[in-house]
Formats: sequence, structure tokens, C-alpha cells
Amino acid sequence: MDAATLVLAAAYVAFGAAGVALIRTDLAEHRLPNAIVLPATSIVGTLLVLAAVLSGRVEAAGGAAAGALLLGGFYAVLWAAGRRTGGMGGGDVKLALLVGLFLGWHGWGALAWGAAAAFVLGGAAAIALLAAGRADARTPIAFGPFMLLGACVGPLVC
Repeated sequence: MDAATLVLAAAYVAFGAAGVALIRTDLAEHRLPNAIVLPATSIVGTLLVLAAVLSGRVEAAGGAAAGALLLGGFYAVLWAAGRRTGGMGGGDVKLALLVGLFLGWHGWGALAWGAAAAFVLGGAAAIALLAAGRADARTPIAFGPFMLLGACVGPLVC
């Protein structure tokens, strides 16, 4: 196995470990702690850039950066639009940077599929909870897990 593959594998492991910790925390406490999100974004970003350089795929590093900015910006708009109603949280915006980074590395198709999958999966779960009588319109639903599941779907589809 070459160095680029090992570094890319380390990026996947870091993303996965952070993802598991974030899913557990968001489901239990409805928050995505900066202490996990920010270092994970830095570590995964650094590893993806290093893997791009080692593999000669510098465009993948650009895609990762563009994905982080695009998805992070989209979530920032959603957060700003829903501030009065308590929709998207600030942690979701920061997590969108990490998810966008990861998906952007895989390309525009993965970014689009992964971002859309988060909303489809989250919406389906909300509908199921409403239909089962386990939630109503005011029930908070952690969205971070669906963002991270979408990050898994995007690369698998593309």
C-alpha cells in the first residue's frame, strides 16, 4: 500500500471516529461539540490535502475545500433563516464544513447526493416519528446523524 492510500485511510478513520462520537452526542444531548467538530475538520482536512499531494490529485484537495465552503455556506443560510424558529443549529453549520470537506474530496456528484441524502433521511425519520405519535411539530430532532449518514451515502452512490 502506498503512502497516499495510507494517509487517505487515516482521513477516513478520523472522519469515522469523529462521526461516531458526534452521532452519540447529538442523539443524547442535541449538540455537536466544538471540541470534536473543529479538531476533526482540521485533521481530516490536513490528511485529505496530504493524500492529494502524495497521489498527484491536487484537484481533489480543491474539491474538498470547495465542498466545505459550499455546504457550510448553505447550512449557514439555513441557520440564519431559521434562527427565530429554532431550526438548524450552529453545530450543524460547523459540521457541514467537515461533511462538505469529506464529500467534496469525492467529487461534485458525491457532494450533491450526500447533501440531499441527509435531508431525505432526516425527513423520513421525522415523518416516521410523527406517524408513530412519538414526536410533534415542536419535538427537536438531532440532524447531525443524518448529515453524517449522508456523508456515507454520497461516495457510495458516485
